[in-house]
Amino acid sequence: MNATDLLANTLSADANTRQDATQKLEAASRENYPEYMLMLSSVLVNETSPLHVRNAAGLALKNALSAREAARQTDYSNRWLQLSPDTKNKIKQDALMTLGSPSQKAGNFASQVVAAIAAVELPHNQWADLIEMLLSFVNNQTNTNLKIATLQTIGFICEVIKPEILSLRSNEILTAVIHGARKEEPSPEVQLAAVHALYNSLEFVRENFEREGERNYIMQVVCEATQNPSVAVQVGAFECLVRIMGLYYDKMALYMEQALFGLTVMGMKHSDERVALQAVEFWSTVCEEEVELAVEAQEALEYGEQPEAESRQFAKIALPEIVPVLLQLLTKQEEDADDDEWNVSMAAATCLSLLAMAVQDAIVPAVIPFIEAHIKSEDWHLREAAIMTFGSILDGPDPTVLTPLVNQALPLLISMMADGNTHVKDTTAWTLGRISDLLVTVIKPDVHLHPLISALVNGLSDSPRIIANCCWALKNLAEQLGGSYYDEDGNESQSGPLSPYYQGVVDSLLRVTESGSNEANYRTAAYQAIAAYLGQATADVVPVVDSTLHIVLSRMEHLLNIHGQIVGIDDRNNWNDLTSNLCNVVMSVIRKLEANVVGSADRIMSINLGLLQNAGKTSTIVEDTFMVVGALASALDTAFAPYIEAFLPFLYPALKSHEDTQLCTTAVGLIGDFSRALGEQSATYATGFMTVLLENLQSDVLNRNVKVSILACFGDIALAIGPAFEPFFETTMSVLRQAGQVEPNPLDYDIVDYVSQLREGILEAYTGIVTGFKKTDKAPILLNHVASILDLIQRCLRDEDRTDATMRLSYGLLGDLADAFPGGQIKHLLLSPWIANELRSKYKMPGETKKTLRWAREMIKIATQ
Repeated sequence: MNATDLLANTLSADANTRQDATQKLEAASRENYPEYMLMLSSVLVNETSPLHVRNAAGLALKNALSAREAARQTDYSNRWLQLSPDTKNKIKQDALMTLGSPSQKAGNFASQVVAAIAAVELPHNQWADLIEMLLSFVNNQTNTNLKIATLQTIGFICEVIKPEILSLRSNEILTAVIHGARKEEPSPEVQLAAVHALYNSLEFVRENFEREGERNYIMQVVCEATQNPSVAVQVGAFECLVRIMGLYYDKMALYMEQALFGLTVMGMKHSDERVALQAVEFWSTVCEEEVELAVEAQEALEYGEQPEAESRQFAKIALPEIVPVLLQLLTKQEEDADDDEWNVSMAAATCLSLLAMAVQDAIVPAVIPFIEAHIKSEDWHLREAAIMTFGSILDGPDPTVLTPLVNQALPLLISMMADGNTHVKDTTAWTLGRISDLLVTVIKPDVHLHPLISALVNGLSDSPRIIANCCWALKNLAEQLGGSYYDEDGNESQSGPLSPYYQGVVDSLLRVTESGSNEANYRTAAYQAIAAYLGQATADVVPVVDSTLHIVLSRMEHLLNIHGQIVGIDDRNNWNDLTSNLCNVVMSVIRKLEANVVGSADRIMSINLGLLQNAGKTSTIVEDTFMVVGALASALDTAFAPYIEAFLPFLYPALKSHEDTQLCTTAVGLIGDFSRALGEQSATYATGFMTVLLENLQSDVLNRNVKVSILACFGDIALAIGPAFEPFFETTMSVLRQAGQVEPNPLDYDIVDYVSQLREGILEAYTGIVTGFKKTDKAPILLNHVASILDLIQRCLRDEDRTDATMRLSYGLLGDLADAFPGGQIKHLLLSPWIANELRSKYKMPGETKKTLRWAREMIKIATQ
């Protein structure tokens, strides 16, 4: 079978034909990769091949060059780079030639292939003339298709390649892209491709944005494009404005004043929803930036520092213009709107919520007249919009400003849970959930609680979306009003305001979970609410917790029994989803009952071991099961010992699943849970644990954040087994010392954040090791390492980007070292001037950190007397 037929068959309606063709292509790729790639490129460039086959060839080429997983991407890149120059050049020439194809769609396929090759070669300083060639294609005045495909290619390249790799060509790229986006460009298709390319290039033209003249020209072209006759170009231009605001907020004051206020308000009123959505998104981005700046300013104030950036208060200035438009858009709801379909009404509600957070109290007088005028309207659109407005502004303004308004509105809102319109009931349930979460103090137990819970429980028999929101509201009530509290004498409360409703609410939620469906996630929401009620139970409703645990465990046993009958992906997903929800409830009960769960421990472990045997490659089920087992170990302490041997055959494979970051992280956390629970008894398993953890540190595939967790886990093991950690001591200290040498690059925020987490992990490890050895006959082996530990502490405390956690761990470790050697053995080190300066620290810090500092000061004082 030739290549064209094979590629055509991968698109066949017949599953067997499709699978056979796919397998043959995969075999060809493995057996003769150069020939496979040449075959695909020959189909792509062939103008006589059917378009859908050329598409399949282009997609196969792209997929052979790019992968989402880092490890696989490395393999794909190396495989390509090892091809002969002639083979690579032929494939590249075919792809470049196809960019100018008479078929614009073929050019689209080729643009993805060129970008995929560029993503592999440019970081290795190969294909040096690519950008120059692409720029010459953009300037081709005779082939519009070539210009469009080339601009798309430039956009894709900018999207997938790090900015610094293209920084030397940024001026030329920007010139070409802006030239294509100008209003003078006769082809709207070229303009659209140029605007999309500009969107993808915005991050790496940072230097151009720093220069006022260039910035002015870029902004002029983008603003003019928002008025283009082509709606698609308008949408693309507003998308650019959204991204520009996110990237260059601090440069926008002049443009906001001169153009953007007006353009975006007009854009929100546009008759085409696609334009209106992007204009609303622009203001959502403004609000997000200003909320973040407000948080940073507050943090700076707490530390007596000046914030790095200042809010320009764009949202507050524009409030009178944008609020009326947003309120009008809220009334554009569609009767039969798809839950997954984003529309202007939803976008306006989201923007209004962000606006309330950005301008805080100022939002209240701007929206109250609208709410009062329409909350009792005959038109459900107006009625629902008024309730949505009310719910949207509850996070941001001072609670003292909102409390009288919520107090007045609450009875009306509760009554509207019986409204005749589904949309109104849905939004009312959501708003009641927001009140329960954010302003629960307004809900008076003797006045509001009974009608509120009755209304929400009645809503549990309504449509899926209403059920989901009622579950969420009930969950918020449990989290805000549930749980025990202590009086002035330290006596724990035996009851709470929700106690009279516990049995009824949990029973109603359990009925919801009996459904075989999970539309709008309502069954999941019900399980989450059950977990909240059980986790927040007071002493008088513990019988409800016990009885519900038995129901949940019975359901898990039933799932185990029917596992072998599952056929089809939908049944499998439903089984996985139910298992995850039930695990979440069991975990909540374990944390509530703690040691009192011992009577159900055998049953819980039996079920979870069964789940692990049936989980197969479903790592989410393994993770959920591990979380339950970890909670059980923490609750039972040494009584967990009988279960560990049966569990280890599942733990070790998870620890070795290096490509599954989340599963591996959870497994590492379990070792910490087991060590803390079993204490000295965990010495039996320490060799196995330490061996696999040290092996993991050598892995090139394992995510670096998992390695941070491993370092902290060393501390858990050492603390648990104390002197028995000696066989692993020198190796561990060597690893920690090496890791501690890593320094942050202040220009790379990701590295700064990683080094901060790394140092926290190292400090936790040192703390566990020092604490495990101090006051034992093994303490002297720490002496040779004290100087390097103190060096790390000094660098951590000297770091401008240090976190409160880093400071607290550093001070605690100083105190532990002093406590480990009270006889003056490290007196000369503890008397270092930098330690004295730190102990006199006047930094503003949280109470826990300050308390730790005082303790460290006392320990060092004793050790240096």
